[in-house]
Amino acid sequence: MSSTTNRVSREEIKVILRAADELIAQGGRTLFAKILKGSKEKKVRELELDRCPAYGYFKSEKLEAVMQKIDWMVDYDFLDIEYSGKLPLIIYTDRGWLIESDQLTDELIEEWKEWIDKGKKEPDMIYLKDRNRQMILLMLEKIKESGDQAFIPYLKLWYEVEYIKMKAEIQKTIGALERKEPVDELAVQERKARITKALEGSAPQDLLIKCWSCGERFTFTVGEQQFYKQKGFALPKRCKDCRY
Repeated sequence: MSSTTNRVSREEIKVILRAADELIAQGGRTLFAKILKGSKEKKVRELELDRCPAYGYFKSEKLEAVMQKIDWMVDYDFLDIEYSGKLPLIIYTDRGWLIESDQLTDELIEEWKEWIDKGKKEPDMIYLKDRNRQMILLMLEKIKESGDQAFIPYLKLWYEVEYIKMKAEIQKTIGALERKEPVDELAVQERKARITKALEGSAPQDLLIKCWSCGERFTFTVGEQQFYKQKGFALPKRCKDCRY
């Protein structure tokens, strides 16, 4: 991995994070890059990865250039690599998931709006069950903030298929819409500020690590960190002198 790639734009960050949602903890960077490149490979079609909203976003770029963007996302703390045996898998960092959950909830709510406009009466809400709890609570919060009572019938359908704890949250949202509760504008602005801050990323830096053997601190460079991460190695516990 290398952080020499030019900075990825905020729009591109969001697109790459959206594509990652299709194979998080299930696929590696090569397959990930093929989604963003718009590959016509059989595996991509069989896994229905060509249905991803971010599919083909970087179709005019070479696959290697797309993979470099993914590496930049890892270097700047939006994505990470987790090993399953010897297989490196893409996962979200806390920063990456904060951004992705925000845009994914917007996408889900926008889909509801489209259903309402088309007069869709009883969509199957089972697709929302077993989703990430943090994301679902955020979605409910945004529905409250919308003040749109047209969402209530869908919320009631969702309530019927959810677990008990989540049913309570859905009922709170229904009640807030029915009572036309005022929006906490400060909370909305704070959430937007967190997303804006998160999109800045965190540039890779050398680390100072205390050696377990001699007690001296040694520098673990950015390049070494990238190599260790690529190979799935844990952080070194001893300085070079004590390691060899």
